[in-house]
Amino acid sequence: MALLTNSLLLLPQQLGPSRTQSPATIHFNHSQRCHRFCRATSSVSLWFCNGKRKVKSLKTKASKADKQEVKLEEKKGEEEEEFQVLTAMKSSYNDIVIVDTPKSRMLLLDSSQNVHSIVYKHQKWTASYWDEFASLPAIVPEGPIAILGLGGGTAAHLMLDLWPSLQLEGWEIDQILIDKAREYFGLSDLEKPTQAGGILNVHIGDALSPSVNISGGYAGIVIDLFSDGKVLPQLQEVTTWLELKDQLMPNGRLMVNCGGVDGASDVRDGTAHPKNTSSDDSWLQNSTIKALSKAFPGQVSWKKMPQTFGENYLALTGPLPELTSWSAAVTGPLTASVNLWRPCEPCC
Repeated sequence: MALLTNSLLLLPQQLGPSRTQSPATIHFNHSQRCHRFCRATSSVSLWFCNGKRKVKSLKTKASKADKQEVKLEEKKGEEEEEFQVLTAMKSSYNDIVIVDTPKSRMLLLDSSQNVHSIVYKHQKWTASYWDEFASLPAIVPEGPIAILGLGGGTAAHLMLDLWPSLQLEGWEIDQILIDKAREYFGLSDLEKPTQAGGILNVHIGDALSPSVNISGGYAGIVIDLFSDGKVLPQLQEVTTWLELKDQLMPNGRLMVNCGGVDGASDVRDGTAHPKNTSSDDSWLQNSTIKALSKAFPGQVSWKKMPQTFGENYLALTGPLPELTSWSAAVTGPLTASVNLWRPCEPCC
């Protein structure tokens, strides 16, 4: 895996009628370059722009897109970059597109064509909210951790890399998506025990159903549930969070991808601004965090990813951890990023 210094901005594009219950969603953005993936019924097209130069793509038939190259050519013929659409298909729940680049592999889902999983080829860190999920094991009791909305397994890869003794229980509604994740994202490797005894157990089904419960409860639950580019509407209801609260063991925690202001991934061009970090009360604009705060009064913390790293809101239940200790217990970029969590002030 490799972290790009000039990477991707994936913009939503409607594909027609949607039949999705998407597990996780985000616009992925680092800096100046952007790629737009848009898929009509019979073709895949990519548009690339670098600075003010425009690059147009060649189209390939999506019905036979496996391992076809999509060449990006600058108008003046000065540059050419090659991409591969490894698979493009529709399941009962998702429009599934998997794109391979020289530096990363991405899973695009549903009509929004947002990135739901990404794997870099020379470095594990994604510089987005998936990294934040890997900090959760440091602040929960020993025990199983659930991932509701497994997608291609980006969070599971990171968590087992940092915490190889974890027992992860991953839930995903789409069997075909899991099959593709095993084929293209190495998910099957996580389903084999590590030397330290850790493993990912994959479950197919509704992540909010009673069948998710386990005896003794979860030490932690990661929630990354989206439909058609927005947080599932159930996650804006207090009753949903009270039900999830009952699935935790004592001192267990939830960590939640809450999307943007309206529950969607909210990415714009530009660099991070102080208003886009956890330094103000903008969490009040996010309906998911407001519902969480009512279910866990005085027990919710929040942060907002910088504008260049997705701009999603994240929420964490339980008392605000002691940040110095939390920082010392994690590694890589997490040592700094965990310090950005702030408690939610009581809201009316």
